[in-house]
Amino acid sequence: MAVRIVEEANRCLQCKKPLCQKGCPISTNIPEVIRLFKEGEINAAGEMLFENNPFSLVCSMVCNHEGQCEGHCIRGRKETPVHFSAIETFISDLYLDRMVIERKPANGHRAAVIGAGPAGLTVAIELAREGYAVTVFDSKDRIGGVMRYGIPEFRLPRTILDRYAKRIEEMGVKFRACTTIGGALEIGDLLRDGYETVFIGTGVWRPRTLGLEGESLPNVHFSVDYLSDPSAFNLGENVAIIGVGNSGMDVARTALRHGARHVRMYARARHVTASSDELSYAQLEGAELVYCKDVVKITEEGPLFRTNILDDEGNIVGCEEELDQVHADSTIIAISQGPKNKLLLTTPGLECSATGLLLTDDDGMTTVPGVFAAGDVVTGSKNVVSAVAVAKNVAAAMMRYMSGASEGEEK
Repeated sequence: MAVRIVEEANRCLQCKKPLCQKGCPISTNIPEVIRLFKEGEINAAGEMLFENNPFSLVCSMVCNHEGQCEGHCIRGRKETPVHFSAIETFISDLYLDRMVIERKPANGHRAAVIGAGPAGLTVAIELAREGYAVTVFDSKDRIGGVMRYGIPEFRLPRTILDRYAKRIEEMGVKFRACTTIGGALEIGDLLRDGYETVFIGTGVWRPRTLGLEGESLPNVHFSVDYLSDPSAFNLGENVAIIGVGNSGMDVARTALRHGARHVRMYARARHVTASSDELSYAQLEGAELVYCKDVVKITEEGPLFRTNILDDEGNIVGCEEELDQVHADSTIIAISQGPKNKLLLTTPGLECSATGLLLTDDDGMTTVPGVFAAGDVVTGSKNVVSAVAVAKNVAAAMMRYMSGASEGEEK
C-alpha cells in the first residue's frame, strides 16, 4: 500500500497551473500536498488538507474523483491520472489521530447547529476553533448525518466517523443526540436560550415518491430509509431498484451484501446519472442494469413497466403497448429525496422554494435574521465536499454576524 502511494506521488507533474485543483470543489492544493508528502512532511500535508477540508479523509473515500480532481489530471489525457484520492486517504487517515487540537480562548459567543452531517459539523469545527461555544443538535444517536446513515459501511467505515466524533468533542463541541428541532424544541427556543446564531444543516431525508399505485405496499421501500439501516430489512432474493443514480448503486451493492441474489436497476432511457465508477462497481458485484423501462405501478409481485422507444439521439419518442410485469420480492425506489418541513412549520418567517429547499442570501442567511443554512437543505442532494465547501463560507459569515451584534451592543 505505502509503496503504491509513493509511486502515485512520484507521478505528479507538479503543474504550475494545476487542473486537478481546479476540478476540486473545495480547491485542495493537490500539488503542494503531494510535494510535502514526498519530502516526508506528512503532518504538514495533513494539516494543509484538514485546514482546507475538515472532512478530507471522508472525501478521499466517497468523492466522485473521476469527475473532479482525478478527472482533470493532465496525465489522464494520455494515460492513467494520478490517483490523488489514495494519497489523500493515506495522509488524512494518519493525521486525524495525530492532529493537535488548537482552540482559541472562549470569546463569549454561542451558536447552535441543527444537523450533524457534513455541513453542520464543518460549521461546528470552524466556529469551535475560533473560540465559539457550539452545540450540535441531531435527531439521530450518532454524528455523521448522511455520512453515517446514507453512505454504505463498505464505502465509508463507521469507525472513521467515530474517530471524528472524538476529535470534534476534544474541540469543545457539545452534541445533543436524539433531539429533533421542530419537535419539542423549536428554533425560537434556541434563540431564547442565548444562541446568537443558528445553523441549519438538516439535509434531505424525505424520499421523492413516484406518485404511483403500490408505493405503500409492504415490499416497497425508499432508498434513503433502506440505506439508513439495511439490517432492519428483509428484501428477499430478487430486488428491483427504480432509479440509476449513485443512491441506486449504493442500494444495489448493499442489497447484494445482505443476501439478495438477483438485483436489477431500471432506467427510463439509456442515461445513467451515477458516476461511471459507481456503475462499474455495482455491475462487477452482480447488479444488472435494464434500460428503457418506465414504471407504471407496483404490485405485490413487483413493478409493472412499459418499455420506452428511443430515437437515434436517445430521446423517448413512444412506448410499446405490452406491459412488462417484473417479479421481485422487494422494490426499492431510489429517485432522490427532499427536505423535511418540521423547521418550516415551526419557525415563523422561514421561507423555502417551491421544492421545499431553504432560501438563503449570499452569506447563507435564511429569511430569519441570525439563522443560517447550507448543504443539501439549500441546494438539494449533492456530495459531501460541496456541503463542506459552502459550510466553511457560511461559518465565516456567522462569525461576522456575531461580532457585529456584539459591537452593536457595546455601542
